[in-house]
Amino acid sequence: MPFTKTHIPGLLIFEPRIFEDSRGYFFESYNASTFSAEGVDIQFVQDNQARSTYGVLRGLHYQLAPYAQTKLVRVLSGAILDVAVDIRKGSPTYGQSFTIELSANNKKQLLVPKGFAHGYSVISETAEVMYKCDEFYNKQSEGGIIYNDPALHIDWQIPAGLAIISEKDIVLPGIDDCLNNFEYTAA
Repeated sequence: MPFTKTHIPGLLIFEPRIFEDSRGYFFESYNASTFSAEGVDIQFVQDNQARSTYGVLRGLHYQLAPYAQTKLVRVLSGAILDVAVDIRKGSPTYGQSFTIELSANNKKQLLVPKGFAHGYSVISETAEVMYKCDEFYNKQSEGGIIYNDPALHIDWQIPAGLAIISEKDIVLPGIDDCLNNFEYTAA
């Protein structure tokens, strides 16, 4: 199967089957039937794409319910350290983070369900990131957690003096003080 479960329930790594030959490669970056066979039935409604330079750190972001988003994240060029933090109240892995390198070379993708804060740091010279969302962006439902919350123990793989962080992200609260309306339900 092209899916690998992580230690956090609901968080999945998708590794598409790559067909390579002397001309290059081909793969299906998303196929509803493949995802449905794994029990992942999602209707994506929006694609987002960002280009950033080395050291850019985006996150940790989420949208509150009922506008919460499931995201399927992949890298078109370069490499990122992708991070998801479980913020579902009552989850056995509440407050735990998962990190994975996503790159144009490894073609891995991360499926980040509703109830997770998400972010990434650019660990190559530049990176282009694309992610699918199953809900539209809603500014009033924005939520976030400060990237360097000591309770999360996240190594972003960027030296402190080289991190490039937006003014909006630098003032986010810690996990203990974030606005959060997610509840864990066992699958």
